[in-house]
Parts: sequence; C-alpha cells; structure tokens
Amino acid sequence: MTEGPLARSSVGTELKPAQAVLLVAGRELNTKLRTRSFVLSTIVSVVVLAAFVLLQSSTFDDGGRSEVGLSGQATALGPQIVESAKQLGHRVEIVDIAEPAQGEQQVRDNDLDALVTGPVGSLQVTVKDTLNTELRNTLNGLMRQEILTSELAAADLDPKEVLGTAAAAQVTVKQLEPRGDDQGQRLVIGLIVAFLLYMALMIYGQMVAQGVVEEKSSRVVELLLATVRPWQLLAGKVLGLGLVGLIQFAIIGVVGVVAGLATGALTISGAAVGGMLAGLLWYLLGFFFYATIFAALGSLVSRQEDTQSVLTPVTMVIVIGFVFAINLLISNSDGALTTVMALLPPFSPILMPGLTALGLAPIWMQALAILLSLGGIALVAWLGGRIYRNAVLRTGSRVKLREAVSS
Repeated sequence: MTEGPLARSSVGTELKPAQAVLLVAGRELNTKLRTRSFVLSTIVSVVVLAAFVLLQSSTFDDGGRSEVGLSGQATALGPQIVESAKQLGHRVEIVDIAEPAQGEQQVRDNDLDALVTGPVGSLQVTVKDTLNTELRNTLNGLMRQEILTSELAAADLDPKEVLGTAAAAQVTVKQLEPRGDDQGQRLVIGLIVAFLLYMALMIYGQMVAQGVVEEKSSRVVELLLATVRPWQLLAGKVLGLGLVGLIQFAIIGVVGVVAGLATGALTISGAAVGGMLAGLLWYLLGFFFYATIFAALGSLVSRQEDTQSVLTPVTMVIVIGFVFAINLLISNSDGALTTVMALLPPFSPILMPGLTALGLAPIWMQALAILLSLGGIALVAWLGGRIYRNAVLRTGSRVKLREAVSS
C-alpha cells in the first residue's frame, strides 16, 4: 500500500492541530478529485440541471394560455377577447363570474389568471402579480374600438379628437400582490440553487459517512489515529470532502447560469451571479452542518450495508427541507412560515439562497440565519466529535447512539 503524508509523518513529531487537519483534508481532496465517480457524477449533475433549467424555462414562459374571468358588463366581450387574443398568438379561455369578489378570490388562489370587470369603455383587470402582455394588448384594443365607435356616433365631434381619445385609452390594472417584472426570473434562480444544494448535501454528506465506515471496517482508521487525534481526523475529512463538493458545485453552478442565460430562462445576470454567490456560502454552511452529523452517525457502524439505516433520519430532514423549499418558494415565498424555516439551521441552507435571489431576505435576516447556522455547526461539531471519538474504534455490532454520546 502506498504511504500517504500521514503515514510518512515522523512518529516522534506531534503534528500541530491545523497541520493535521490540512493533511487529512489534502488526502481526501487528492483522492476524490481523481476518481471516475467524481467525473461521472459531475457530468450527470450537469445533464440533470440542464433538463431542470429547460423545464423551468417553459414553466415561466409568458406565452401560451390564459384563463380569464368576466363579470358584469364585461361578460359580453367573451367572444371578442378570444378572437383578438388568437390573432396575437395567445389562447384565452373565458369563465363567467357572478360576483367580482368571488373572481378576485379565484385570482388569489391561482384559479384565474385575470378578472375583467366594468363597462366596455373603462375595463378594469385584476391580476395576482403581472398582466400577460398579449392579454393587455387585446383588452386595450377592444376598449379603443368601443370608445371610437361611441365617439363617432356623436356626429358633431372632430375625428382627430376622437382618434386621440381612443389611442390614449388603457385598461386599469389592479395588482393584488405587486411584484417586480423580473420576479419569475429570480424564482428560477432560487429553484436552481435549491436543487444544486440538495444534490450536494445528499451526495457529499453520504460520501463522508461511507468514507468513515470504509476506514473503520478496513482498520485504516487505527493507523490514522496513531498520528492524529479523532477530532482532527473528523475535521480534515469534512473539510476535504467539502472542498471537493465545492469544486463540483461551482462547476455545475456556472453551467447552470450559462444554460439559463442561453435558453432565456435567465436574463438578469446580476441576480444570477448574486444567487450563485449566496449558494456557495450556504453550501459551505449546510455541508459543515450536515457532514459532521453524517460522519458521526457513520462511525456507529462497521459495515457499508448498515450505513443507510443510521443515515435515514438525516436524509429525510434534507429531503423534507428540499420539498418544503420548492413549495414555499413557489407558493408562499414571503409568508411567515417560509421566514421561520429559512432561519432554522436544518432548512436555511436550501431556503435562504432562494429568498436572497427573490430579494425577500433583508440583511438582518441573512445575518441572523448565518449566526444561527454557525451556532448549529458548533453544536453538531461538539456532539458529532464526541460520538465519533467514542465509536470510531469500536468494531463489530452497531454502536448505540446513547452509548456513544454518554461514553
């Protein structure tokens, strides 16, 4: 077996803590970057991300179909709206609404894209955030035509004045929840970053645990602990694999941003870059939080077959965090529940970058989430180091968590 830097260290010379951690980290970094699995997983991740970007690009496309509710005098415009929108390449489905209040609630619930009310000459359109461009042009055209017809019916008016009045007519848009024009773009960025972080935490967190189990079952850990202390070995392993993941995350992230800009899913490069930088920061915080837990739990078993059983509770938290993040970012990004979950260390690595990309995370909120995450990392590092120290040298049957903590 080829000797590594740890094995070549002088037995009589005690390594400084920082030197020991960096030696272990360098060993992990050098080993993993050259593996076929690293290259293959990077390629697969890039392909999956590209498909995700294309899916989101089609999801947030403004074209296609709109479901429009008509109430009051506006109900007479149904056939004209459908035909005029069709000429602009937009398909409209009409729904008759008895009461405007009922229609507004359907708009809030995303059951309607728009509610049109009022007399034909002064239509009011109620939308949740933004009004589709083709639908706006359709309604403006109908209003102008109605005004022109009405004005010309009065024979004593100047035709130029009539045309000027008609050209100036615009529908009044009532926004129930006003949002920026680039909000959809920012949501795409938040979803991409959440997806990348989920993959990174799942892949590299479990890699840390599998590495611990492999070293324990092969008794390599006994040789390593003759040179370094348990906490130094744990910290070095987490740091080394964290850097491997960071390199892969950066590669995939750059490809994701470029793909988003190329397909038109992203057009605001400043927000895209900001989202990626936030993603890198939260990847580090999330990885150190979860990887320490993965490593500690991995030290409880001596066989790879038993690894998944001890990791299931942690992986479930990550899966739940990802599912919640996607749903909350799409449907309730500015809600109280989203804010609370984004501040909690188990969920903030996935949620906070998305809220940052959406512009919904003020500085105080980001700072508080970072402080809470650092506190969470310190706590799991202390507890995980204790479990790792007490369990990593115990082979055979699975070590009970209570024994590893109390020993």
